[in-house]
Amino acid sequence: MLRSLEQRPVTGSGEDQRVAELRTAVSRLRRQLAAHPVEFPDRAIAEDELAALAAMTAHGIPEMPRLRRSLLLIAGSIGSVSALARGLSEVRAAVDLFGEPPRRR
Repeated sequence: MLRSLEQRPVTGSGEDQRVAELRTAVSRLRRQLAAHPVEFPDRAIAEDELAALAAMTAHGIPEMPRLRRSLLLIAGSIGSVSALARGLSEVRAAVDLFGEPPRRR
């Protein structure tokens, strides 16, 4: 089926499916991080950025540069915590639904 670039799948409530998937992935990673028993130096950064992502999903379609920035900060903060790797991958996949980053020339 062909769709224009402007058409996006929506949930039954009329919400953009990408936003719903990002909200779910962020919520899951926030819970995993909260349950993770080990403290690490950049945990507060990850918590703050996940909260920012959660807030963005509450206000429509997030801006791509801000999504990428948050993802980079979260990955840098928790990237070495193997117990959180799957949740981080899910957040990354959800961010990728919003489009590819511009290609370098």
